[in-house]
Amino acid sequence: MKKTILLFALLIAGTTFAQDIKNVNSKNSWFKVGLNAGVPMGDVDDVSSFALGLDLKGQYLVTPHFGIGLTTGYNHFFGKDGFDDFGIVPAAGFARYYFKPKGLFLGVDLGYGFLTNIDNNDGGLYVNPQIGYHNRDWNFYAYYQNTFAENDVDIRVLGIGATYNLRF
Repeated sequence: MKKTILLFALLIAGTTFAQDIKNVNSKNSWFKVGLNAGVPMGDVDDVSSFALGLDLKGQYLVTPHFGIGLTTGYNHFFGKDGFDDFGIVPAAGFARYYFKPKGLFLGVDLGYGFLTNIDNNDGGLYVNPQIGYHNRDWNFYAYYQNTFAENDVDIRVLGIGATYNLRF
């Protein structure tokens, strides 16, 4: 039921924002491709030593300072001490605030994180706040990712990442 509600909310938000998008061009929209790396924290630190991920984002600038979009990718957690590797595939929306055309930004990804290679747990609420530096082509950021998975499992990661902007 949680998945259905979240998917419905994302579809409504996407439809609402899509109605405002009239002139998509290389100055206000782009595709972001990047990598991230992090250190598992909390309970997941007992079963994983390192996380490495791929970010895929599509962004539209609503104003010169505020961007919205959709994000997905894959975050791989390397198992330790006999535990198997596992992963998270996020399906999320995101928002970013850019203070200036070049410099500091704040952002958050919010959606659902689908777990891979974990029995009896499909995933849960995915939250990924970020703070970073951006210019025309690159975004460099620090993040604190938390997936509030089923069965009271919180998968937390503290890390860094970078994305490259591909213009339409």
